[in-house]
Parts: sequence; C-alpha cells; structure tokens
Amino acid sequence: MAKKISIVIVSYNVRAYLVQCIESVRKALHGIDGEIVVVDNCSSDDTVAELQKHPDVRLIINKENVGFARANNQAIRQTESEYVLLLNPDTVVYEPTLRGSLDFMDAHPEAGGVGVRMLTREGNAAPESRRAIPTPWVSMLKMLGFNSRYYMSHLPWDEPCRIEVISGAFCMLRRKALEQTGLLDEDFFMYGEDIDLSYRLLHAGWQNWYLPYDIIHYKGESTQKTSFRYVHVFYQAMLIFFRKHYGHLSLFLSLPIQAAIYFRAGLALMQMLTARLHQFINPSPDTHDHR
Repeated sequence: MAKKISIVIVSYNVRAYLVQCIESVRKALHGIDGEIVVVDNCSSDDTVAELQKHPDVRLIINKENVGFARANNQAIRQTESEYVLLLNPDTVVYEPTLRGSLDFMDAHPEAGGVGVRMLTREGNAAPESRRAIPTPWVSMLKMLGFNSRYYMSHLPWDEPCRIEVISGAFCMLRRKALEQTGLLDEDFFMYGEDIDLSYRLLHAGWQNWYLPYDIIHYKGESTQKTSFRYVHVFYQAMLIFFRKHYGHLSLFLSLPIQAAIYFRAGLALMQMLTARLHQFINPSPDTHDHR
C-alpha cells in the first residue's frame, strides 16, 4: 500500500545539516505513514557513509552531480505516495508542520501544493516564503529594487493564503497534480525549477498555498552563494524561465528583461570580484589558517 507522504531530500556535501534535517523530519513524521528518501548527488564528504547508519532512510546514490531537478525527479519516480515533499537539507522541520500541511491538503483538494513559513536562523520570517510569478512586469520591478509585489508583502503571515510560487526549500505536492503537470523541468540544474513548476500548476488549474507552519531554513548553507558558479547558474535559470514562458512576447518587451538579467549577473560578478580583491589586500584575522 502506498505511503501517505514521501519526503525527498537532495544532498550535496552537507552531511551535518542533512543529519539534523532528518532528525527533525523523523519527529514531525510521528504518527504519519511516511518515508524519507535522500538522493545524494555525488558528495565528496562522508554523507553516504553516515546515511548507511540510518536504515529507515531510502538512499539513492548518484555517481555525478545531476542537479536539483533531476535528482528530485529520480526519487519521485521511485515512490508512490499520495503526497511528495521536496525538502532542502539545510532545514529543520517543526513537529506540527507536516501534520498541519497534510491536513490542509486533505481538506482542500483544489490545492496542488503548499509552502510554509520559512524562518531564518535569527527566527525572522523569510520573504521567500511567498512569491509571485516573475512576469516581465514583476521582474522589472524587482530588478529596479521594488520587491513588494514579488514577495507578496500584502499577505498576512499568520493565516493560510493563496500564493503563486512555492519555494523548493519546502514544497509539498499532490501526486495527482504532478501527474497532470509533469515533474520538475530538468533544464534547470539548480534554482528556478520551483518557479517553473509553480507556474505550471497554476496554469493547469491547481492552487498554490502558503501555510503558517514553520521550518528553519539555513538559506545558503547547502550552496556556496559567493561563487562564480552560483551567479552563472542562478541567472541562467532566470533566463531559461523567461525564454520558456515569455519568449513569445515582442522584442519590445523581451529584450529589456533579458538585458536586465545580464546586467544584474554582471553586476553581481563585479561585486564578488571587488569583495575578493578587498579580502586579498586586507585579509581579516579569521581568514588565516590556524593550525
């Protein structure tokens, strides 16, 4: 008999965070017919050895880093549960969160997926918990520094609300909705796949919801956001999304957006280079190797 829920965690060189995440999920799964599936994307640390000490965790080992979307799809295809939760390894799930989210999904068959309130390590609600689809207009506003529309700032934090984009850090999905819309688009190596899937859910007639249940998200701990690779992958994902869903627009609309994406990517790289140069010229005491 199929499980109620499969929790899928894609891991890459974050053993300590992953173990903490799994422990929190075990507690949150108490009394729920669920399973934990970890896909390791060829970690070079001792993640695999550590997970072999956890017989209740289904482990899928990749021989190369196949990316976030493809790894999640591997696990989704190998499970048959009613619901699937895509969960980042750098998260801690509060005990009421899974039960509350499942109860909501059971009571709202029109909901294709739900996200929750993501808290920073300081305990503040992260604006990424609720986002709008980055249409050309919304994208332009965000790039100009007007973030209110993108982060749906008008919504309350303490009650369920319909949103447009569910964060991939905690994305609970109805399998029936996935079967209708298709799995994650594997053209997205990392970043953007949650926006794309949320967009497709809405266009297929499903609803996306935010719920006031909590997780801690140590955002950035599972990816190195000061690397050139991050900047390239992140802005490449934005271009893939725009070309996929808004490529039909006239050049009058599409060219400024694409130019803005390239500009922001170039600006981010320049800021990164400047910071590294400054650190090289003026190293702080804590950057020295203490042996």
